Amino acid sequence: MKEMTDKSRLPRKRIDQLSQGLDLLLYAFSTYALPIVIGLLSLLALFTWKSQYAVTAPQQLRIQVVQESANMIEPAQALAQLQNRPFISFHDTRLSESPVWLSFVVPKNVGNTPLMVEFPSRHAMDVTCWDARTLSPLGSGSRHGTAGSISAVKAGFTLELSPEQADRPLLCRSSAIGPARLSVLKWQAADLEMSALEFHRKSGLLDGGILILAGFILVTALINRNGLYLLFAAWLVMNLRMASLSVGWDTQWLGNTVPQEWLVQSRSVTLALYYILTLTLFTSLFREDLPLVGYKFIVRVAQWTCIPLLLLSIALPYALFLPLIWYVAGVGIAMLIFLLVRILRKTNSRVAIWYGTAINITLVASLYEVLAAALGIKGLIGSINSVTAALSSSLLAALAIAEQIRLEHEQHLQVQAELAHTFEAMPIGLFTLDLHGRFLSANPALLGMLGPHVLKNEGQGWQQYFADGAWTMLHQMVSNETQNEMEINSRALPGSAGSKRFLVKAALARDRIEGSLQDITEKSRASADLEFLANHDPLTKILNRRGIEKALSSAIGRLSEDKALAVAYLDLDRFKLINDLFGHGAGNEVLQQMCGRVSEMLSRDFQFGRVGGDEFIIVFPATPIAMATVMCRGLIDSIGNQPFRVGDNAFSVRCSIGLIEVSPGMQFNDVMSTADRACRQAKSSNTGGLVVYEKHAAAFQQHEAELKLIALLATPSATEGLYLEMQPIMSLTAPHDSLNFEVLLRMRDPQGQAVRTDHLIAAGEASGRMGMIDRWVLTTTLAWLNTHHKQLKHTKFICMNLSGASLNDEEVLGEIYAMLEQNMPLIGHLCLEITESVALHDLDNTRRFVDRVRGYGAKVALDDFGAGYTSFSYLKEFKADLLKIDGSFIVDMNQHPVNIAIVETIVSLANNLGMKVIAEWAEDNATVQTLAEIGVDYVQGFAVARSQHPDKLLAAKSSASFIQDEELAHYVALIGKANPPQPIVDLFSDLPRKVH
Repeated sequence: MKEMTDKSRLPRKRIDQLSQGLDLLLYAFSTYALPIVIGLLSLLALFTWKSQYAVTAPQQLRIQVVQESANMIEPAQALAQLQNRPFISFHDTRLSESPVWLSFVVPKNVGNTPLMVEFPSRHAMDVTCWDARTLSPLGSGSRHGTAGSISAVKAGFTLELSPEQADRPLLCRSSAIGPARLSVLKWQAADLEMSALEFHRKSGLLDGGILILAGFILVTALINRNGLYLLFAAWLVMNLRMASLSVGWDTQWLGNTVPQEWLVQSRSVTLALYYILTLTLFTSLFREDLPLVGYKFIVRVAQWTCIPLLLLSIALPYALFLPLIWYVAGVGIAMLIFLLVRILRKTNSRVAIWYGTAINITLVASLYEVLAAALGIKGLIGSINSVTAALSSSLLAALAIAEQIRLEHEQHLQVQAELAHTFEAMPIGLFTLDLHGRFLSANPALLGMLGPHVLKNEGQGWQQYFADGAWTMLHQMVSNETQNEMEINSRALPGSAGSKRFLVKAALARDRIEGSLQDITEKSRASADLEFLANHDPLTKILNRRGIEKALSSAIGRLSEDKALAVAYLDLDRFKLINDLFGHGAGNEVLQQMCGRVSEMLSRDFQFGRVGGDEFIIVFPATPIAMATVMCRGLIDSIGNQPFRVGDNAFSVRCSIGLIEVSPGMQFNDVMSTADRACRQAKSSNTGGLVVYEKHAAAFQQHEAELKLIALLATPSATEGLYLEMQPIMSLTAPHDSLNFEVLLRMRDPQGQAVRTDHLIAAGEASGRMGMIDRWVLTTTLAWLNTHHKQLKHTKFICMNLSGASLNDEEVLGEIYAMLEQNMPLIGHLCLEITESVALHDLDNTRRFVDRVRGYGAKVALDDFGAGYTSFSYLKEFKADLLKIDGSFIVDMNQHPVNIAIVETIVSLANNLGMKVIAEWAEDNATVQTLAEIGVDYVQGFAVARSQHPDKLLAAKSSASFIQDEELAHYVALIGKANPPQPIVDLFSDLPRKVH
């Protein structure tokens, strides 16, 4: 069966081969052989075959010529003048428009045939002839018409004579416009008729050939939208008119006679337009080459002559304009030929050579005719005129057009080859689809992406390779002009691990969809990984701060009054010990296990994120606060009751959670700071590790007030609500002899409500404005002292707190030192208090400050002494003047004997170090008595007086004057009697020291 099939295919193959051979043979014959044969036959006919218009050359008659003058207006008068004139072959008018009288004799023919006399000058405007013997008129003719025996022929006129008129003298009068050459030719009637036929045939051939060529170039210009072709077409038409002017058939256009009143004017305009078109064509053709050869100013000068020349061609008479155009054309032609030679020497472009040669031939012929007409040297080169120039330039123009088309075709083929190579070598997939989604073309890159069967019948559908809906998406994209790319997923291809992701760019073009396909699977995965890393913690794989912020902000944005949202702030207790004792590797493992344990307990609707080393946020959307509380209790038990194992170690970790109920409109930062506050409260209080702030809780209001206070302190008007109060400090040795007090800061908000001082201090520290507050307190206190220091005769010292922020700010300290130097008389009254914790933060800096202040003569006190510290060795580092025992040891000290022992120890230590002691927070008479028995020097608290307006201190004699409790007043009176006045040196009554 297979052998029979092979045998049947063999004849068909041979027939196909023969058909291909026949196609090649016919193509070679028609394309190469036949044109060669036609060309050879044309040359043979041109040079060897007999002409169809065989004409015997005419006989040129010799003539006598005289120019008409004022007294020569009649034939008889002219005939008399002609008798003594010599016989010549022709007469040149040299642009003269005066009529000319001619006398000549026509020889008799051999046969008895009519004689034909031709006046061939194309510039002759009229001619009239008489019989010289009888002066009887023979005929007349002009460009308007003829009469008698005279008729128009070719470019001039002809006179028909009978045989009887042979050998008889004739008299003729003719006038001409332009450079006319008057001559007389004798013809046989048949020969003249044949010559006229040849004349009009050549005229038609020239008109038709050049107009067809111009039309072809015009169509080419319109198709290619090339202005140069359009300009060349106009130049060819004007070239035709120049040829017609040269040979004398400019009296007609397209077979119709040009009106006589237009004829002369059209010649001037034709010359001017030809000059303009030639110059414009030259500059357009060689626009890129002219800067290379220089002499651009020459072209610019020639261009400036165009418009004036065109206007003069309309305004001036032909006889005056013609010499002007000869001069301008002569200079312009010489200039163009000079530049053309330089350009052709620098370029190898065959198109430029053909164009340049065509222009050059026309210019040379025109230059010759100008010289011939101006100098009267006709006959020098009889074969060169505007006709031969028009034919030659038209032929060369055709060659130039052909060369241009060939170059454009080669460029087109080159571009096609480059596009095909680019299409094949492009690393991204290129495709063309029809409107039904079938692949019409695909490059190798696309075949590599989708498989080799894309263009075959079994695999030509877009839908077959991409996920459902991809075709609809593509169709919508190309229909929507605002979008030109999209990402789609492919179907799982056989043998692949899964689907791929592609970037598609496409556009609708000619009822087809053309586009590109780029495999971005790895890029998409990398982008997804980067997106994951941008929003997730790399260690625990839960959300990071950025991710939890987005989740929480989104949940807050969707929150309304009828919906619930809870946020938990989770902090691991003493987690730092694990890192310090067992290394960060163990700590990281614990964090990972803890996050895994919490994630298992949370629903997928809840968001869990890490916002610090051991701090976490849980977002409970659409969860009532009661349910969130139960879940947080479970988390605390799960984390704390089951240890985390890392290798052979087991770590028990506990946590604290601050849970808040979020209200609509809350900001992310407010939610975070409030939840953090709740968590810190849970760590510091005995609440089982959980503190819950429900909606509208006091903590929210307090936090909002703090935020408003921080914002207020950041404004220029921050100090407008600040004011001072003063709390008396009573001596326990001489209570009625001194009026000492502490300056206390107070504030009212813009609504006039009092602001708690601890809130003010916290806001000042949070906003970084404590330095500003301290400067205001010191400035205001010094100003008040300067005003009232004469009324404070019993005041030994005035205490004033200095914040840790100011103590660590060199700029603020510099301003404090400056204020102290400016108020030296008051320095002895000042006692600057430094909190013990601040003093120990930077011991060197504190020592420098204490030495500097005490050098000015001011006192220094350690405030809150004994709170949280077990070692007093730091007291050796600097010398303070006063210790203020922390109020936590004083309040209710009679109920806590340990506190009494601690106070006794501090008093003993201060006495040994030469310091005085103040006890704060003395609330009752019993406490004051105990402090006096222990040996405390001064007491401050509500038992003596609350803080007072400064004016009240000005009216008091001593701190004891403010006591309201009668029992305490009686006790204080007894102290005064038991200690009569005696010369005791009081530390706070020392004179100011000299400044170091």
